[in-house]
Amino acid sequence: MPDDEPRGGRLLELALVFLRLGATAIGGPGGQIAMVRQEVVKRRGWMTDEEFLDRVGAANLIPGPSSTEVTIFTGFLRAGLPGLVVAGAAYMLPAVAIVAAMAWIYVRFGNLPQIAGLLYGVKPAVIVLVVEAVWKLARAAARTVFLGMLGLATVAATLAGAGALAVIAGAGAVAGFAEWSKRTNRGMAAAAVLSGVVAIALASQFAPPFATGEPGGTIGLHNVFLYFLRTGSVIYGGGLVLMAFLEKDLVAGLHWVTSKQLLDAIAIGQVTPGPVFTTATFIGYVLLGLRGALVATAGIFLPSFVFCAISGPFIPVLRRSQVASEFLNGVNVASVALMAVVSWDLARAALVDPLTIGLAAGCVILLALTKIRFGWLLLACGLTGAFVHRF
Repeated sequence: MPDDEPRGGRLLELALVFLRLGATAIGGPGGQIAMVRQEVVKRRGWMTDEEFLDRVGAANLIPGPSSTEVTIFTGFLRAGLPGLVVAGAAYMLPAVAIVAAMAWIYVRFGNLPQIAGLLYGVKPAVIVLVVEAVWKLARAAARTVFLGMLGLATVAATLAGAGALAVIAGAGAVAGFAEWSKRTNRGMAAAAVLSGVVAIALASQFAPPFATGEPGGTIGLHNVFLYFLRTGSVIYGGGLVLMAFLEKDLVAGLHWVTSKQLLDAIAIGQVTPGPVFTTATFIGYVLLGLRGALVATAGIFLPSFVFCAISGPFIPVLRRSQVASEFLNGVNVASVALMAVVSWDLARAALVDPLTIGLAAGCVILLALTKIRFGWLLLACGLTGAFVHRF
């Protein structure tokens, strides 16, 4: 598009492009980012591959859903702060609307055989997706003996009852300061930044809970908003890490939802397009209806807009810092370890009989022997579950 194109035209085009992507982008963060690149680099030439990779790297350095943050960065590059808001909101809107509609069906008709059967079949496939991701991420994250030992220490700390934020921030701090200790004063600036990140994460972890934690206790809109705002401000690693946080906090800690409800929310987040962070939309609706869905969505996505707006000037400095890089390595390996622990608990809730075990085994075999897209497996498992429940 020409440089003298009116901003209004750019905003309209951003809205149309990202509304369409938000309604069709599937395949997890990797697949979604690939679809965004196809549209903004190859088809429209809004940026070069080098510029796009800079934004992907920036998205991986800040908390929040990486695919959504790539769209936000693209909007900012294209039309400034208004473009940042329009692109991010347009990308989220279709997924939020679809998930909210499914949450309404779940709450209103959740006990019907059709809905129960669909989720009964989908959940084993979701567990396979989680386990496969944990395996691949673990191989990538534990690149050294030190990081492997750090991951095992994270598993032990989690099993001992340590909070999710504490173990992730702690692992990042250990890795970052281990690197800093090799470099005297050259890493001082980055170490100061990382100290602030760790302090904020630990403070939020040990802050008083936003609800009583008693089953059936009163939950207000402000409780839901503040919880998801805090969560969206600290999560690295995408939807699977979000799953770990929600299980630790909302199931085991605050008792806002059950393990079954959480797994249903994750499953619906997986079968719909767009960011898996719309799991918050589903949970908000289950808790407090449409208003709960809206405040949960606003809370979990708002930090991404803020971080993208303020992080640009600092990203090149952090990317050049070996200390910051090692901090993120520690965060990554701890996140994978946490996902491994939580996936075991969720697997016990999903694999409840021979049929669900068989569906999971079939997914493993097909993924290993074919190039089938995971979306087709979800569809097949969901239809199988619905058929069995009906007949």
